[in-house]
Amino acid sequence: MSNLYVQSLHVHPVKSVAGTAPDEVAVEPWGLSGDRRWAVVDTAGAVITQRQQPRLALASSRPLPDGRIALSGPGMAELVVDVPEPGPLEPVVLFGKKIDTVVAAGTAADWFSTYLGQPARLVHLDDPAVRRPVDPDYALPGETVSLADAYPLLLTTTSSLDALNELIAHGDHPQEGPLPMNRFRPNLVVGGPAQAWAEDGWRRIAIGDAVFRGVRECGRCIVTTTDQETAERGREPLKTLARHRRIGKSLAFGRQLVPVVLGTVRVGDEVRVLE
Repeated sequence: MSNLYVQSLHVHPVKSVAGTAPDEVAVEPWGLSGDRRWAVVDTAGAVITQRQQPRLALASSRPLPDGRIALSGPGMAELVVDVPEPGPLEPVVLFGKKIDTVVAAGTAADWFSTYLGQPARLVHLDDPAVRRPVDPDYALPGETVSLADAYPLLLTTTSSLDALNELIAHGDHPQEGPLPMNRFRPNLVVGGPAQAWAEDGWRRIAIGDAVFRGVRECGRCIVTTTDQETAERGREPLKTLARHRRIGKSLAFGRQLVPVVLGTVRVGDEVRVLE
């Protein structure tokens, strides 16, 4: 397979909040540099995502030097948040499992509490090398992940999005399509002449000087039905995925990746399918 390339790269510093699309980014063992190192939590320490608060889609986070981030959102002044100093670890709950984090400054808590209309705090994953192992059913020893849903990186392809949008156009809710790629919040978007859904079978790929292991399909949730520009929810793509893309218990779109050789990836890099 040839002429596949990186069409775009996406880094989301704060989980479930809009991020940036850099031209190049370093690959770390737990994901793209700066991706999903922060999360918003409620008073019980449960991570808040667009599942509970679709309004998070309208906020954005921009990486700054030294790991700091800049937050912005409708009706909110921009806030720069420093990486918290080492301190007491705060366990938070993500998908029923506890992860140790460090709480960010109170100004960040005030910002998100005001923005969401509920008490909230911002936490930082201080040491992704040890804090959260990848699902042992799919991991190799020592593999870890950031505050992403499950795996270090998510890859999608434009050919599969085109195929999905064609299915939506001929389905029960054609008025909801075509959907943009940002519904799926990927890290790596691959363009070029791949067959639709070809990524399902990619077990090992190389991009630039980095190599990735293809782990499994990505099961999709209600976040994909959330318009990332308006925070309004519809029925697609889940209705169409349930009809055409059910793999086991998953409504599948995209491929989960784990880095095996670190490096830098760039927009325009060739994507080489090794196996």
